[in-house]
Amino acid sequence: MNKKLAAALSGGAVLMLVLSGCGGDDGDEKANAWAKKVCDQWQPELKKIEAANADIKRVATESSKPEDVQKTDSAAFGTMSESYKSMGSALKSAGVPPVKDGQKTLDSAVTGFESTSKGYADLKAKMDALDAKDQTKFAEGLKELAGGLEEATKGGKDALDQLKSGGLDKAMNGQKGCQVTAPTPAKS
Repeated sequence: MNKKLAAALSGGAVLMLVLSGCGGDDGDEKANAWAKKVCDQWQPELKKIEAANADIKRVATESSKPEDVQKTDSAAFGTMSESYKSMGSALKSAGVPPVKDGQKTLDSAVTGFESTSKGYADLKAKMDALDAKDQTKFAEGLKELAGGLEEATKGGKDALDQLKSGGLDKAMNGQKGCQVTAPTPAKS
C-alpha cells in the first residue's frame, strides 16, 4: 500500500533533478549570472526536497506503522511545499532572466512553483486528515494521495519546462547550486 505512494513520490519529488545534469557550456554570461543567483538560493531547498523524498521512501520500504508513515509523509509534504514556495521567490528575486520573453518565462515558472507548493500543502492537509488507526481507511487514503501527486507536481514540471524553453537550462545546469546528489535518508 505505502510502496505505491513511495513510487509515485519518487517521480514527483525528484522533479527538480531534471535540471541537474552535466554542466553547461560557458554560453551567455548574463544568463549564467542570472542562473547563479537562482541556483545559489535553490541549493538548500533542493537538498530539503531530496531529504524529504528520502524520508518518504524510507518509511514506505520499512514496515512502518501507519502513524509513523503519516507523521513522516506529512512533514515531508510540508517541507516540499515550503521549498517550492522558496524556489519561486528565488526566481522573483533574481529578476527577469536575460532571454527572449524573459518576463513571460519568469512569470510562468514562478506560477508553476507556487502551484506545486500549494499542491504539496494540500497533500499535507489530506495526509493529516487520514485516520492512521483504521488501517483499511488509511490504505485507501494513501492510494488517493498517490493519485493526487501528479497534479501536485505538475506546476513544478511546467515551471522547469518553461525555464528550459526559455533557453535557461544550460546556464542553470552549469551552476553547482542546481546540481543535487541524493542524500541518505534521515533517521527519525
